[in-house]
Amino acid sequence: MEFGLEILSYIFWLIVALMVLVFVHEMGHFLFAKLFRMRVDRFSIGFPPKIVGKKIGETEYMIGATPLGGYVKIAGMVDESMDTDYAASEPQPWEFRSKPVWQRIIVITAGVVFNILLAIGIFAGLRWAYGEDYVPAENVEAVYVSEHSPAYEMGLRTGDRIVAVSGRKLERFQDLDAIENILADPFTITVERSGQQLTFEGPPDIVTRLGRSEIGLGISPIPSLIGGVMEGSAADSAGIRPGDRIIAIGGQPVRFWNEMTEKLQQSNGQPLTVQWERPDSLMSTTLASNGPAVAIMSDTLGGIHILEATVTPRWSDSDEKFVLGVGGPDPALLGAEFGVRHRDFNPIEAIHAGATETWQYTSAIVTSLKRVFTGRDDFRENMGGIVSIAKYTKEAADLGAATFWRMVALLSISLAVMNILPIPALDGGHLVFLIYEGITRREPSLRVRMALQQVGMIVLLVFMTFLIFNDILKL
Repeated sequence: MEFGLEILSYIFWLIVALMVLVFVHEMGHFLFAKLFRMRVDRFSIGFPPKIVGKKIGETEYMIGATPLGGYVKIAGMVDESMDTDYAASEPQPWEFRSKPVWQRIIVITAGVVFNILLAIGIFAGLRWAYGEDYVPAENVEAVYVSEHSPAYEMGLRTGDRIVAVSGRKLERFQDLDAIENILADPFTITVERSGQQLTFEGPPDIVTRLGRSEIGLGISPIPSLIGGVMEGSAADSAGIRPGDRIIAIGGQPVRFWNEMTEKLQQSNGQPLTVQWERPDSLMSTTLASNGPAVAIMSDTLGGIHILEATVTPRWSDSDEKFVLGVGGPDPALLGAEFGVRHRDFNPIEAIHAGATETWQYTSAIVTSLKRVFTGRDDFRENMGGIVSIAKYTKEAADLGAATFWRMVALLSISLAVMNILPIPALDGGHLVFLIYEGITRREPSLRVRMALQQVGMIVLLVFMTFLIFNDILKL
């Protein structure tokens, strides 16, 4: 039962996202067709069979049972329906084929344009509604680098301070793995280490390697600050409290959260000496009543006390590792640690930021496709179909409305880019025919267009089927 509900939730959020994208895309075609006085016979969200429909004026508006796309049927146009009955009669003023080439080009590209505008609108709305929180890179003095991660293989090590990415000074720490930086040619990271600046270059297939990695680049600045303590846990028994900072485990210094968990796994459940710092403001906690922790040093000028206790990590079946029973630092602790800054956007600034972000992601998607089709990155590992879209959309929805709508914006850009590719049956294929007609002043024969349209449909169906099976194999 629970598994079935989980599957339904994936399907639900996928349908919600697709319906928004398809509606906006087809609305672009529809509005400009109407603007140029073309007759629109049908406006459909989803493909047949029809669930519900209503004819208003000359147009039937309907919802289909197959929510993987949609279409606008314009009189006098070769489209997905392969309807060529109109060809036997003379062009009529309301038909697509009777309009000037420039008008037809606008109608064909309007869906792609509307998808781009949707992305700009979503990004701008998120900026306006939520503003932006960011960590100044200068406030991150060092990072943890996981072994066997892409960053470690590049040459980075724990304790490095990152100063530049792909030749540009790092201003905001979040920009470290920004897509435009990852796709730079070459992708480089410059660090400060022992008073020297060193630059490390990523492998040519960095995108593929990141896709294989469960931890991204493998770089984390998260300190060993305690955000929460589980009641009755090993940490609770020892007297560790929220706001403490672990500084040593088993006599070895610790600075980062991942470093702390690494040391715990090496213990194999054996007792360890744990040292932690506690600020003056938290020293009202009575040590004796909360566990065996003892104060071994106090710095009254700095307002810091160092405590120590012997702790035995416990095995967690759910986490499949040894744990102390503590949670990582919450946003408030991280904000105080790194001096998180907040920026609000007025409507004009938000639109500019939304357009900039849309352009960056559009360029990144185009570059990614180029890397895949030239063999620089692995095709199978970097291409996803409807199953991957369902997975990412559901995960985004679980993280909240802002993350979900951000995913919708990214999907909208992807849909726009894919649709404008010069493949028959896609908007880009129709555009190629129209450009040819505009240059030669001669319309391609109906037989040629129909043949290429059918070939394009077959290619797309084969490609989509491949992506579905590829997605399943990657699960």
